[in-house]
Amino acid sequence: MSERNVVWHEGGVTREQRPSLGATVWFTGLSGSGKSTVAVIAERLLVERGVTAYRLDGDNVRLGLNGDLGFGAEDRTENIRRVGEVARLFADAGVVAIVPVISPYRADRDRVRALHARDGLPFLEVFVDTPIEECERRDPKGLYAKARRGEIGDFTGISAPYEAPEKPELRLTPADGDPEQQAERLLALLETMVGEG
Repeated sequence: MSERNVVWHEGGVTREQRPSLGATVWFTGLSGSGKSTVAVIAERLLVERGVTAYRLDGDNVRLGLNGDLGFGAEDRTENIRRVGEVARLFADAGVVAIVPVISPYRADRDRVRALHARDGLPFLEVFVDTPIEECERRDPKGLYAKARRGEIGDFTGISAPYEAPEKPELRLTPADGDPEQQAERLLALLETMVGEG
């Protein structure tokens, strides 16, 4: 089917009629930086406070929706495009979409941001800025060790690039407290930006 034969079908419920305002919180950083750890806590805290939130974890999405994609540059771009589209739909529905994905390319993240801006949806980029040495020390999945041995190609930070955000809404480093404190800091920012938290 040609794209020109597909048009957006408006529903009968406006964003203002939904119980809450949605947003996308996009975590980016190297593998092992702590993105998923903080995202899990942020999701729990939001739900405990009565905010509808859902975590679109990078690994979880690759087990289903994006199971047909590899880790080369083109597939990484398509992975982020798909996750970004799903996050936009969630945000439009009044859900806070929490998206911890490496998303190594700045242009891909900027496209997702522009997609949200086009529809007037809040988008917060959270850069979990953990030095690669610390990520390798943690190496929760043993991936850095495999990448160093040449068993994994296209591994971000080792054999594939990572382009850090230039102006994230929030930058978290290991000096910013434990993951619970980092999640609380995120929620405070989210509240000031979109009234959630």
